[in-house]
Order: sequence, then C-alpha cells, then structure tokens
Amino acid sequence: METLQPFLAALASYLVGSLSFAVIVSRLMGLNDPRSYGSGNPGATNVLRSGNKKAAILTLVFDLLQGLLPVLTVKLGGAAWGLGEGSLALVGMAAFLGHLWPVFFRFQGGKGVATAAGVLMAFNPGLGLATLLNVVDEAAQVGQRADLVQGLLHIVFAKGALAGGENRAHRVGAEGLADRQQRDALHGPGSLCAGCRDAVAHLL
Repeated sequence: METLQPFLAALASYLVGSLSFAVIVSRLMGLNDPRSYGSGNPGATNVLRSGNKKAAILTLVFDLLQGLLPVLTVKLGGAAWGLGEGSLALVGMAAFLGHLWPVFFRFQGGKGVATAAGVLMAFNPGLGLATLLNVVDEAAQVGQRADLVQGLLHIVFAKGALAGGENRAHRVGAEGLADRQQRDALHGPGSLCAGCRDAVAHLL
C-alpha cells in the first residue's frame, strides 16, 4: 500500500504533465498547431512566433502551473495520504516527463523549461522564479527577432510591389512575410501562409 500511493501520485502528475497547453490553447484560440511551424516545439516561445502574445502568455502560465500544482499538492496535503518528502521529487519528475513525452499528444512534447520552473518553484521559490525569468527573457528575444525580420521583409515586399507589380509582390511576400494588412487579407487575422511560416522559422 505504501508503494502504491507514491506510484498513483506520480501517475496522476504524469497525466497532468501530459496536457500540452501550447497545443490546447492554440486550438481553443483558432491558431495553427505550434508543432507545425517555427521550431516545432509545443511551448510558449514557439507559440509566440504565431504573433499571438495572449496565447503565448497563457501557455507559459499553464505550463508553469503544470509543474507547480502537483508538487505543491503533495507538499501541503500528501501526509494525509501517506506521501512523504520522498514523493515530492517523484511527483515533480513525473510532471516534467509528462510534458516532454505527453501520452495524450503522441509523446511529442515540449522542452519542459516552464514546467521545470514550476517544479522548482514548489521546492525553492527563488530558484523557480530565476528559471521562469530565463524563459521570459528567451521569449522576449524571440519576439524582438520576429519584429526585426518582419520589418526587413516588409521592405523587401514593398520593393517587390513597386518593381514587379501585385503578382510579384505576393510571391515575395509568400517567400518571406507580407505586411500585416496584406497577410490578414490573404490568410486571416494573425495567421501566416505555409511559405511565410517556413521562411520566418528558418530565419529565427
């Protein structure tokens, strides 16, 4: 019985970790599957590449809670179920592994950095916060690079429109990234065509 309880806690934590919130949030918000563009990684940083900051923030928060809540639950109420301190590490590791290899998403998970930050935050808030800030900093750098690339390709698109007319301009935009109004008109608000996504992903 004493062995069964930690196993069940770890299994429950793994299943929580298997919820790929990057994919879930993207689907609920009508965005493309984050595994289909950019780095192909279902995480907050790659979701940011879709151009939807709200989706990226929600993904980050849920990934963080994915690691924090299972460990915190065992830490605060595990004693009543016979779960000691040794179970904390087991539960935290299970949540992390669930994020890396989610059973609900064909074992195609993310890098687990935000989830790891949540696990660490349950043990040591300072260390967990430092890890989280690193994730935010990485996402911010991705956003800055995306803005830079969009600005450069906007210039290319504009020159293509002047030099070769509308057809050539669209071809240049499809190979890179059209300006926001042209992109929204052609592919829907906040989305990119496949050629645009591939070009930006390669540059980023």
